Amino acid sequence: MSLARNVATVGGITLLSRLLGFVRDMLIAAVFGTGIRADAFFVAFQFASLIRKLLAEGAMNSAVVPLYLRARDQGGETAAARYAGQLIGTLTLALAGLTVLLALAMPLVIVVLAPGFAFGDPRLPMAVELARLMLPFLALSGPLAVLMGVLNANHRFANAALVAVVFNAVMLSAIGVVFWLQSGDSALSGRIVAVSVAVAGLAQLMLVGIAVRLGPARVTPLSVSFGAPVRRFRALAVPGLVASGIPQITIIAATMVASASQSAVSWLYYANRLIELPLGIVGIAIGTVMVPAFTQALRCGDKIELAAAESRGLEIAMLLALPAAVGLAVLASPIVAVLFERGAFTASDTTATAAALSALALGVPGHVLTKAFSSIFFAREDTATPMHAALVGFAVALVGSLVLLPSLGHVGVALATGLSGWVSAGVLGAVIARRIGFSLDGNARRRLPRIVIAAAAMGAAIAVLQMALAPWLAGPSTLVRLVALSALIGAGLAVYTALLHLLRVAQLRDLMKALRRPV
Repeated sequence: MSLARNVATVGGITLLSRLLGFVRDMLIAAVFGTGIRADAFFVAFQFASLIRKLLAEGAMNSAVVPLYLRARDQGGETAAARYAGQLIGTLTLALAGLTVLLALAMPLVIVVLAPGFAFGDPRLPMAVELARLMLPFLALSGPLAVLMGVLNANHRFANAALVAVVFNAVMLSAIGVVFWLQSGDSALSGRIVAVSVAVAGLAQLMLVGIAVRLGPARVTPLSVSFGAPVRRFRALAVPGLVASGIPQITIIAATMVASASQSAVSWLYYANRLIELPLGIVGIAIGTVMVPAFTQALRCGDKIELAAAESRGLEIAMLLALPAAVGLAVLASPIVAVLFERGAFTASDTTATAAALSALALGVPGHVLTKAFSSIFFAREDTATPMHAALVGFAVALVGSLVLLPSLGHVGVALATGLSGWVSAGVLGAVIARRIGFSLDGNARRRLPRIVIAAAAMGAAIAVLQMALAPWLAGPSTLVRLVALSALIGAGLAVYTALLHLLRVAQLRDLMKALRRPV
Protein backbone atom coordinates (compact mmCIF):
# COMPACT_ATOMS: atom_id res chain seq x y z
CA MET A 1 0.00 0.00 0.00
CA SER A 2 1.06 3.64 -0.51
CA LEU A 3 1.55 5.98 2.43
CA ALA A 4 -1.70 7.78 1.56
CA ARG A 5 -3.65 4.53 1.43
CA ASN A 6 -2.18 3.33 4.73
CA VAL A 7 -3.09 6.62 6.40
CA ALA A 8 -6.59 6.41 4.90
CA THR A 9 -7.01 2.84 6.18
CA VAL A 10 -5.97 3.62 9.74
CA GLY A 11 -7.73 6.99 9.69
CA GLY A 12 -10.97 5.50 8.40
CA ILE A 13 -11.09 2.82 11.07
CA THR A 14 -10.14 5.39 13.70
CA LEU A 15 -12.97 7.61 12.46
CA LEU A 16 -15.40 4.74 13.02
CA SER A 17 -13.98 4.29 16.52
CA ARG A 18 -14.29 8.00 17.29
CA LEU A 19 -17.88 8.08 16.06
CA LEU A 20 -18.69 5.18 18.36
CA GLY A 21 -16.86 7.08 21.09
CA PHE A 22 -19.06 10.11 20.50
CA VAL A 23 -22.18 8.00 20.79
CA ARG A 24 -20.73 6.57 24.01
CA ASP A 25 -20.06 10.04 25.43
CA MET A 26 -23.47 11.34 24.35
CA LEU A 27 -25.07 8.55 26.35
CA ILE A 28 -22.73 9.08 29.31
CA ALA A 29 -23.65 12.79 29.27
CA ALA A 30 -27.33 11.86 29.31
CA VAL A 31 -26.80 9.53 32.29
CA PHE A 32 -24.28 11.41 34.45
CA GLY A 33 -24.40 15.01 33.14
CA THR A 34 -21.71 17.15 34.79
CA GLY A 35 -22.42 16.37 38.45
CA ILE A 36 -20.15 14.91 41.12
CA ARG A 37 -20.43 11.34 39.80
CA ALA A 38 -19.54 12.58 36.31
CA ASP A 39 -16.43 14.34 37.66
CA ALA A 40 -15.42 11.19 39.57
CA PHE A 41 -16.01 8.94 36.57
CA PHE A 42 -14.04 11.15 34.18
CA VAL A 43 -11.01 11.37 36.48
CA ALA A 44 -10.99 7.57 36.81
CA PHE A 45 -11.62 7.11 33.10
CA GLN A 46 -8.88 9.61 32.27
CA PHE A 47 -6.42 7.37 34.08
CA ALA A 48 -7.62 4.40 32.04
CA SER A 49 -7.55 6.50 28.87
CA LEU A 50 -3.94 7.46 29.51
CA ILE A 51 -3.03 3.78 29.66
CA ARG A 52 -5.04 3.14 26.50
CA LYS A 53 -3.43 6.02 24.59
CA LEU A 54 0.09 5.12 25.68
CA LEU A 55 -0.05 1.34 25.33
CA ALA A 56 -3.12 0.20 23.43
CA GLU A 57 -3.54 2.75 20.62
CA GLY A 58 -0.28 2.59 18.73
CA ALA A 59 2.08 4.73 20.85
CA MET A 60 4.22 1.66 21.57
CA ASN A 61 5.00 1.60 17.84
CA SER A 62 7.92 3.91 18.54
CA ALA A 63 9.75 1.08 20.33
CA VAL A 64 8.21 -2.17 19.06
CA VAL A 65 8.33 -1.60 15.29
CA PRO A 66 12.00 -0.55 14.80
CA LEU A 67 13.35 -3.21 17.19
CA TYR A 68 11.10 -5.97 15.83
CA LEU A 69 12.21 -5.13 12.28
CA ARG A 70 15.86 -5.10 13.37
CA ALA A 71 15.48 -8.54 14.96
CA ARG A 72 13.89 -9.84 11.77
CA ASP A 73 16.58 -8.33 9.56
CA GLN A 74 19.34 -9.83 11.67
CA GLY A 75 17.91 -13.24 12.55
CA GLY A 76 14.87 -13.82 10.37
CA GLU A 77 11.29 -14.59 11.39
CA THR A 78 12.36 -16.94 14.18
CA ALA A 79 14.41 -14.24 15.91
CA ALA A 80 11.61 -11.70 15.52
CA ALA A 81 9.07 -14.16 16.97
CA ARG A 82 11.34 -14.90 19.93
CA TYR A 83 11.88 -11.18 20.59
CA ALA A 84 8.13 -10.44 20.49
CA GLY A 85 7.50 -13.37 22.84
CA GLN A 86 10.05 -12.00 25.29
CA LEU A 87 8.40 -8.58 25.23
CA ILE A 88 4.94 -10.02 25.84
CA GLY A 89 6.03 -12.22 28.73
CA THR A 90 8.11 -9.53 30.41
CA LEU A 91 5.53 -6.77 30.02
CA THR A 92 2.71 -8.99 31.29
CA LEU A 93 4.63 -9.82 34.47
CA ALA A 94 5.71 -6.21 35.08
CA LEU A 95 2.29 -4.69 34.43
CA ALA A 96 0.48 -7.28 36.55
CA GLY A 97 2.67 -6.29 39.50
CA LEU A 98 2.11 -2.60 38.79
CA THR A 99 -1.65 -3.18 38.66
CA VAL A 100 -1.64 -4.59 42.19
CA LEU A 101 0.47 -1.70 43.51
CA LEU A 102 -1.74 0.92 41.89
CA ALA A 103 -4.89 -0.72 43.26
CA LEU A 104 -3.49 -0.35 46.77
CA ALA A 105 -2.30 3.22 46.18
CA MET A 106 -5.34 4.38 44.19
CA PRO A 107 -6.55 7.02 46.72
CA LEU A 108 -3.18 8.75 46.44
CA VAL A 109 -3.18 8.37 42.63
CA ILE A 110 -6.59 10.06 42.37
CA VAL A 111 -5.51 12.92 44.64
CA VAL A 112 -2.46 13.45 42.41
CA LEU A 113 -4.59 13.37 39.25
CA ALA A 114 -7.24 15.65 40.75
CA PRO A 115 -5.89 17.66 43.70
CA GLY A 116 -9.28 19.34 44.00
CA PHE A 117 -10.71 16.01 45.17
CA ALA A 118 -9.50 16.72 48.69
CA PHE A 119 -10.08 14.19 51.46
CA GLY A 120 -13.69 14.56 52.52
CA ASP A 121 -14.85 15.43 49.00
CA PRO A 122 -17.54 12.89 48.00
CA ARG A 123 -15.96 12.62 44.55
CA LEU A 124 -12.79 11.00 45.94
CA PRO A 125 -14.18 7.60 47.09
CA MET A 126 -16.30 7.40 43.92
CA ALA A 127 -13.27 7.97 41.69
CA VAL A 128 -11.14 5.47 43.65
CA GLU A 129 -13.75 2.71 43.33
CA LEU A 130 -14.32 3.32 39.62
CA ALA A 131 -10.59 3.49 38.84
CA ARG A 132 -9.95 0.17 40.62
CA LEU A 133 -12.69 -1.47 38.56
CA MET A 134 -11.01 -0.22 35.37
CA LEU A 135 -7.48 -1.11 36.46
CA PRO A 136 -7.25 -4.69 35.06
CA PHE A 137 -7.05 -3.00 31.65
CA LEU A 138 -3.46 -2.05 32.56
CA ALA A 139 -2.29 -5.66 32.86
CA LEU A 140 -3.85 -6.51 29.48
CA SER A 141 -2.47 -3.48 27.66
CA GLY A 142 1.16 -4.66 27.55
CA PRO A 143 0.70 -7.79 25.44
CA LEU A 144 -1.95 -5.94 23.44
CA ALA A 145 0.54 -3.20 22.53
CA VAL A 146 3.24 -5.67 21.44
CA LEU A 147 0.82 -7.64 19.26
CA MET A 148 -0.36 -4.40 17.65
CA GLY A 149 3.25 -3.45 16.97
CA VAL A 150 3.86 -6.81 15.29
CA LEU A 151 0.81 -6.30 13.08
CA ASN A 152 1.89 -2.77 12.13
CA ALA A 153 5.46 -3.89 11.40
CA ASN A 154 3.99 -6.40 8.95
CA HIS A 155 1.81 -3.67 7.38
CA ARG A 156 -1.42 -5.16 8.74
CA PHE A 157 -2.62 -1.74 9.88
CA ALA A 158 -6.35 -2.45 9.67
CA ASN A 159 -6.19 -5.35 12.14
CA ALA A 160 -4.34 -3.25 14.70
CA ALA A 161 -6.55 -0.20 14.24
CA LEU A 162 -9.72 -2.20 14.92
CA VAL A 163 -8.89 -2.51 18.63
CA ALA A 164 -10.25 0.99 19.30
CA VAL A 165 -13.53 0.06 17.60
CA VAL A 166 -13.83 -3.00 19.85
CA PHE A 167 -13.14 -0.89 22.96
CA ASN A 168 -15.97 1.53 22.23
CA ALA A 169 -18.36 -1.23 21.12
CA VAL A 170 -17.96 -3.01 24.47
CA MET A 171 -18.49 0.22 26.44
CA LEU A 172 -21.58 1.01 24.39
CA SER A 173 -22.96 -2.41 25.25
CA ALA A 174 -22.44 -1.67 28.95
CA ILE A 175 -24.22 1.68 28.66
CA GLY A 176 -27.03 -0.15 26.91
CA VAL A 177 -27.33 -2.33 30.02
CA VAL A 178 -27.55 0.84 32.15
CA PHE A 179 -30.46 2.12 30.08
CA TRP A 180 -32.12 -1.30 30.13
CA LEU A 181 -31.91 -1.35 33.94
CA GLN A 182 -33.04 2.30 34.09
CA SER A 183 -30.48 2.85 36.85
CA GLY A 184 -29.77 6.48 35.86
CA ASP A 185 -27.11 8.54 37.66
CA SER A 186 -26.36 5.92 40.31
CA ALA A 187 -23.48 3.97 41.82
CA LEU A 188 -24.64 0.87 39.94
CA SER A 189 -24.44 2.68 36.59
CA GLY A 190 -20.93 3.88 37.34
CA ARG A 191 -19.78 0.38 38.27
CA ILE A 192 -21.27 -1.20 35.16
CA VAL A 193 -19.55 1.27 32.83
CA ALA A 194 -16.26 1.06 34.76
CA VAL A 195 -16.15 -2.76 34.61
CA SER A 196 -16.73 -2.57 30.86
CA VAL A 197 -13.32 -0.89 30.46
CA ALA A 198 -11.57 -4.03 31.73
CA VAL A 199 -13.83 -6.27 29.66
CA ALA A 200 -13.03 -4.16 26.59
CA GLY A 201 -9.31 -4.71 27.16
CA LEU A 202 -9.83 -8.47 27.18
CA ALA A 203 -11.86 -8.28 23.95
CA GLN A 204 -9.11 -6.22 22.29
CA LEU A 205 -6.42 -8.69 23.29
CA MET A 206 -8.45 -11.57 21.88
CA LEU A 207 -8.90 -9.69 18.58
CA VAL A 208 -5.21 -8.98 17.95
CA GLY A 209 -4.19 -12.41 19.25
CA ILE A 210 -6.41 -14.09 16.68
CA ALA A 211 -5.19 -11.70 13.94
CA VAL A 212 -1.53 -12.53 14.65
CA ARG A 213 -2.32 -16.23 14.91
CA LEU A 214 -3.98 -16.24 11.48
CA GLY A 215 -1.13 -14.32 9.83
CA PRO A 216 2.44 -15.30 8.93
CA ALA A 217 4.11 -13.56 11.91
CA ARG A 218 4.66 -15.46 15.17
CA VAL A 219 5.26 -14.26 18.75
CA THR A 220 6.29 -17.49 20.43
CA PRO A 221 7.65 -18.85 22.61
CA LEU A 222 6.49 -16.55 25.43
CA SER A 223 9.21 -15.93 28.00
CA VAL A 224 10.44 -13.44 30.58
CA SER A 225 13.79 -11.79 29.94
CA PHE A 226 15.68 -8.80 31.27
CA GLY A 227 18.59 -9.16 28.86
CA ALA A 228 20.07 -6.56 26.52
CA PRO A 229 17.30 -6.65 23.86
CA VAL A 230 14.56 -6.08 26.43
CA ARG A 231 16.62 -3.38 28.15
CA ARG A 232 16.99 -1.67 24.77
CA PHE A 233 13.22 -1.83 24.35
CA ARG A 234 12.72 -0.28 27.78
CA ALA A 235 15.20 2.50 26.96
CA LEU A 236 13.23 3.34 23.81
CA ALA A 237 9.73 2.67 25.13
CA VAL A 238 9.68 4.88 28.24
CA PRO A 239 10.61 8.17 26.54
CA GLY A 240 8.62 7.16 23.46
CA LEU A 241 5.48 6.67 25.51
CA VAL A 242 5.91 10.06 27.18
CA ALA A 243 6.36 11.69 23.77
CA SER A 244 3.43 9.92 22.12
CA GLY A 245 1.11 10.55 25.04
CA ILE A 246 1.64 14.32 25.20
CA PRO A 247 -1.98 15.30 24.31
CA GLN A 248 -3.38 13.01 27.03
CA ILE A 249 -0.68 14.06 29.51
CA THR A 250 -1.45 17.74 29.00
CA ILE A 251 -5.17 17.08 29.51
CA ILE A 252 -4.27 15.40 32.80
CA ALA A 253 -2.36 18.56 33.74
CA ALA A 254 -5.46 20.57 32.88
CA THR A 255 -7.62 18.31 35.04
CA MET A 256 -5.21 18.66 37.95
CA VAL A 257 -5.55 22.43 37.82
CA ALA A 258 -9.31 22.56 37.13
CA SER A 259 -10.38 19.84 39.59
CA ALA A 260 -11.09 22.31 42.40
CA SER A 261 -14.01 23.74 40.40
CA GLN A 262 -17.04 21.48 40.22
CA SER A 263 -18.05 20.54 36.66
CA ALA A 264 -14.84 21.98 35.14
CA VAL A 265 -13.40 18.47 34.84
CA SER A 266 -16.49 17.34 32.94
CA TRP A 267 -16.54 20.40 30.65
CA LEU A 268 -12.89 19.83 29.71
CA TYR A 269 -13.48 16.11 29.22
CA TYR A 270 -16.36 16.59 26.77
CA ALA A 271 -14.43 19.28 24.86
CA ASN A 272 -11.34 17.11 24.67
CA ARG A 273 -13.37 14.18 23.37
CA LEU A 274 -14.29 16.30 20.35
CA ILE A 275 -10.65 17.30 19.88
CA GLU A 276 -9.67 13.64 19.88
CA LEU A 277 -11.54 13.11 16.61
CA PRO A 278 -8.95 14.89 14.41
CA LEU A 279 -6.12 13.88 16.72
CA GLY A 280 -7.24 10.27 16.45
CA ILE A 281 -7.84 10.20 12.71
CA VAL A 282 -4.76 12.21 11.76
CA GLY A 283 -2.40 11.86 14.72
CA ILE A 284 -2.75 8.12 15.30
CA ALA A 285 -2.81 7.38 11.56
CA ILE A 286 0.28 9.49 10.87
CA GLY A 287 2.14 8.09 13.88
CA THR A 288 1.21 4.50 13.04
CA VAL A 289 2.06 4.60 9.34
CA MET A 290 5.03 6.98 9.22
CA VAL A 291 7.26 5.11 11.68
CA PRO A 292 7.51 1.99 9.45
CA ALA A 293 7.82 4.22 6.35
CA PHE A 294 10.68 6.24 7.83
CA THR A 295 12.35 3.12 9.25
CA GLN A 296 12.32 1.44 5.84
CA ALA A 297 13.70 4.54 4.11
CA LEU A 298 16.48 4.90 6.69
CA ARG A 299 17.47 1.22 6.47
CA CYS A 300 17.68 1.50 2.68
CA GLY A 301 19.66 4.73 2.92
CA ASP A 302 17.38 6.26 0.28
CA LYS A 303 17.35 10.04 0.81
CA ILE A 304 14.81 10.60 -1.94
CA GLU A 305 12.41 8.09 -0.38
CA LEU A 306 12.93 9.69 3.04
CA ALA A 307 12.23 13.18 1.68
CA ALA A 308 9.11 11.89 -0.07
CA ALA A 309 7.86 10.26 3.15
CA GLU A 310 8.48 13.45 5.15
CA SER A 311 6.80 15.64 2.54
CA ARG A 312 3.73 13.49 1.98
CA GLY A 313 3.30 12.84 5.70
CA LEU A 314 3.41 16.55 6.55
CA GLU A 315 1.07 17.42 3.69
CA ILE A 316 -1.49 14.81 4.73
CA ALA A 317 -1.25 15.91 8.37
CA MET A 318 -1.90 19.58 7.62
CA LEU A 319 -4.44 18.81 4.88
CA LEU A 320 -6.62 17.15 7.52
CA ALA A 321 -5.67 18.90 10.79
CA LEU A 322 -6.08 22.54 9.73
CA PRO A 323 -9.69 22.38 8.48
CA ALA A 324 -10.63 20.21 11.47
CA ALA A 325 -9.20 22.78 13.89
CA VAL A 326 -10.91 25.68 12.13
CA GLY A 327 -14.24 23.85 11.92
CA LEU A 328 -14.23 22.86 15.61
CA ALA A 329 -13.35 26.40 16.70
CA VAL A 330 -16.01 28.10 14.57
CA LEU A 331 -18.79 25.55 15.11
CA ALA A 332 -18.07 24.74 18.77
CA SER A 333 -21.50 25.76 20.16
CA PRO A 334 -23.75 23.91 17.68
CA ILE A 335 -21.53 20.83 17.77
CA VAL A 336 -21.66 20.57 21.57
CA ALA A 337 -25.39 21.32 21.67
CA VAL A 338 -26.30 18.69 19.09
CA LEU A 339 -24.07 15.98 20.54
CA PHE A 340 -24.49 16.43 24.27
CA GLU A 341 -27.34 18.78 25.28
CA ARG A 342 -29.98 16.39 26.56
CA GLY A 343 -30.93 14.74 29.84
CA ALA A 344 -28.64 15.89 32.64
CA PHE A 345 -26.50 17.99 30.25
CA THR A 346 -27.92 21.54 30.27
CA ALA A 347 -27.64 24.63 28.03
CA SER A 348 -25.18 26.21 30.47
CA ASP A 349 -23.02 23.11 30.17
CA THR A 350 -23.09 23.59 26.39
CA THR A 351 -21.84 27.17 26.71
CA ALA A 352 -19.00 26.20 29.05
CA THR A 353 -17.97 23.15 27.02
CA ALA A 354 -18.07 25.03 23.70
CA ALA A 355 -15.78 27.74 25.08
CA ALA A 356 -13.25 25.08 26.11
CA LEU A 357 -13.59 23.37 22.72
CA SER A 358 -12.79 26.55 20.78
CA ALA A 359 -9.69 27.08 22.90
CA LEU A 360 -8.49 23.48 22.59
CA ALA A 361 -9.06 23.49 18.81
CA LEU A 362 -6.33 26.09 18.37
CA GLY A 363 -3.77 23.49 19.37
CA VAL A 364 -4.87 20.65 17.05
CA PRO A 365 -2.39 21.38 14.22
CA GLY A 366 0.43 21.71 16.75
CA HIS A 367 -0.32 18.31 18.29
CA VAL A 368 -0.54 16.70 14.83
CA LEU A 369 2.78 18.27 13.82
CA THR A 370 4.28 16.89 17.01
CA LYS A 371 3.13 13.39 15.97
CA ALA A 372 4.57 13.80 12.47
CA PHE A 373 7.91 15.20 13.66
CA SER A 374 8.22 12.57 16.40
CA SER A 375 7.95 9.79 13.81
CA ILE A 376 11.21 10.96 12.23
CA PHE A 377 13.04 10.49 15.53
CA PHE A 378 11.30 7.21 16.38
CA ALA A 379 12.44 5.72 13.08
CA ARG A 380 16.02 6.63 14.07
CA GLU A 381 15.50 4.84 17.41
CA ASP A 382 15.68 8.20 19.17
CA THR A 383 12.78 8.50 21.58
CA ALA A 384 14.57 10.81 24.02
CA THR A 385 14.27 13.94 21.85
CA PRO A 386 10.46 13.68 21.40
CA MET A 387 10.18 13.00 25.14
CA HIS A 388 12.07 16.18 25.97
CA ALA A 389 9.84 18.16 23.61
CA ALA A 390 6.78 16.57 25.21
CA LEU A 391 7.96 17.52 28.68
CA VAL A 392 8.48 21.12 27.56
CA GLY A 393 4.91 21.11 26.25
CA PHE A 394 3.64 19.62 29.50
CA ALA A 395 5.40 22.36 31.49
CA VAL A 396 3.80 25.02 29.28
CA ALA A 397 0.35 23.45 29.78
CA LEU A 398 0.76 23.22 33.56
CA VAL A 399 2.27 26.67 34.15
CA GLY A 400 -0.03 28.30 31.62
CA SER A 401 -3.09 26.71 33.25
CA LEU A 402 -2.08 27.99 36.68
CA VAL A 403 -1.49 31.50 35.30
CA LEU A 404 -4.70 31.71 33.24
CA LEU A 405 -7.11 29.91 35.59
CA PRO A 406 -7.77 32.87 37.94
CA SER A 407 -8.80 35.20 35.08
CA LEU A 408 -10.25 32.86 32.43
CA GLY A 409 -11.31 29.82 34.44
CA HIS A 410 -11.45 26.49 32.65
CA VAL A 411 -11.13 28.26 29.27
CA GLY A 412 -7.69 29.50 30.30
CA VAL A 413 -6.74 25.93 31.14
CA ALA A 414 -7.90 24.88 27.65
CA LEU A 415 -5.90 27.68 26.00
CA ALA A 416 -2.73 26.63 27.78
CA THR A 417 -3.32 23.02 26.77
CA GLY A 418 -3.74 23.99 23.11
CA LEU A 419 -0.59 26.13 23.19
CA SER A 420 1.46 23.21 24.51
CA GLY A 421 1.08 21.33 21.21
CA TRP A 422 2.57 24.18 19.23
CA VAL A 423 5.44 24.52 21.68
CA SER A 424 6.30 20.80 21.42
CA ALA A 425 6.11 20.95 17.61
CA GLY A 426 8.33 24.03 17.57
CA VAL A 427 10.97 22.34 19.71
CA LEU A 428 11.01 19.24 17.48
CA GLY A 429 11.06 21.34 14.30
CA ALA A 430 14.05 23.32 15.56
CA VAL A 431 15.94 20.13 16.42
CA ILE A 432 15.17 18.60 13.00
CA ALA A 433 16.41 21.75 11.25
CA ARG A 434 19.63 21.75 13.26
CA ARG A 435 20.48 18.03 13.34
CA ILE A 436 18.91 16.57 10.22
CA GLY A 437 17.69 19.38 8.01
CA PHE A 438 14.22 19.58 6.55
CA SER A 439 14.14 17.58 3.34
CA LEU A 440 10.74 18.71 2.09
CA ASP A 441 10.44 18.53 -1.69
CA GLY A 442 9.26 21.32 -3.94
CA ASN A 443 5.67 20.12 -4.03
CA ALA A 444 5.38 20.29 -0.23
CA ARG A 445 6.85 23.79 -0.08
CA ARG A 446 4.33 24.90 -2.69
CA ARG A 447 1.28 23.17 -1.27
CA LEU A 448 1.55 23.82 2.48
CA PRO A 449 0.92 27.62 2.36
CA ARG A 450 -2.02 27.03 0.05
CA ILE A 451 -3.53 24.53 2.49
CA VAL A 452 -3.41 27.25 5.17
CA ILE A 453 -5.20 29.70 2.83
CA ALA A 454 -7.88 27.14 1.96
CA ALA A 455 -8.56 26.31 5.63
CA ALA A 456 -8.83 30.00 6.61
CA ALA A 457 -11.23 30.72 3.74
CA MET A 458 -13.33 27.69 4.72
CA GLY A 459 -13.58 29.04 8.28
CA ALA A 460 -14.83 32.42 7.04
CA ALA A 461 -17.40 30.74 4.81
CA ILE A 462 -18.91 28.55 7.52
CA ALA A 463 -18.95 31.48 9.97
CA VAL A 464 -21.13 33.46 7.55
CA LEU A 465 -23.34 30.46 6.82
CA GLN A 466 -23.70 29.77 10.57
CA MET A 467 -25.26 33.21 11.06
CA ALA A 468 -27.71 32.49 8.26
CA LEU A 469 -28.71 29.16 9.81
CA ALA A 470 -28.86 30.49 13.39
CA PRO A 471 -32.67 30.06 13.79
CA TRP A 472 -32.45 26.38 12.84
CA LEU A 473 -29.31 25.74 14.95
CA ALA A 474 -31.12 27.18 18.00
CA GLY A 475 -34.41 25.39 17.36
CA PRO A 476 -36.05 23.04 19.88
CA SER A 477 -35.88 20.01 17.59
CA THR A 478 -32.69 17.94 17.84
CA LEU A 479 -33.32 16.59 14.35
CA VAL A 480 -33.57 20.09 12.84
CA ARG A 481 -30.38 21.17 14.63
CA LEU A 482 -28.61 18.05 13.42
CA VAL A 483 -29.65 18.69 9.82
CA ALA A 484 -28.53 22.33 10.03
CA LEU A 485 -25.18 21.32 11.56
CA SER A 486 -24.69 18.65 8.92
CA ALA A 487 -25.40 21.24 6.22
CA LEU A 488 -22.77 23.54 7.74
CA ILE A 489 -20.16 20.80 7.87
CA GLY A 490 -20.98 19.64 4.35
CA ALA A 491 -20.74 23.19 3.03
CA GLY A 492 -17.40 23.65 4.75
CA LEU A 493 -16.03 20.46 3.23
CA ALA A 494 -17.29 21.51 -0.21
CA VAL A 495 -15.65 24.94 0.07
CA TYR A 496 -12.38 23.46 1.31
CA THR A 497 -12.26 20.79 -1.41
CA ALA A 498 -13.04 23.34 -4.11
CA LEU A 499 -10.29 25.65 -2.88
CA LEU A 500 -7.78 22.81 -2.81
CA HIS A 501 -8.69 22.15 -6.44
CA LEU A 502 -8.53 25.82 -7.50
CA LEU A 503 -5.23 26.38 -5.70
CA ARG A 504 -3.82 23.24 -7.35
CA VAL A 505 -3.09 21.61 -3.99
CA ALA A 506 -4.90 18.33 -4.62
CA GLN A 507 -7.04 17.03 -7.46
CA LEU A 508 -9.69 14.45 -6.62
CA ARG A 509 -8.43 12.05 -9.26
CA ASP A 510 -4.87 12.34 -7.88
CA LEU A 511 -6.06 11.59 -4.36
CA MET A 512 -7.93 8.52 -5.59
CA LYS A 513 -4.83 7.31 -7.43
CA ALA A 514 -2.74 7.78 -4.26
CA LEU A 515 -5.20 5.72 -2.24
CA ARG A 516 -5.03 2.87 -4.76
CA ARG A 517 -1.32 3.01 -5.51
CA PRO A 518 0.74 0.03 -4.29
CA VAL A 519 4.13 0.45 -2.69
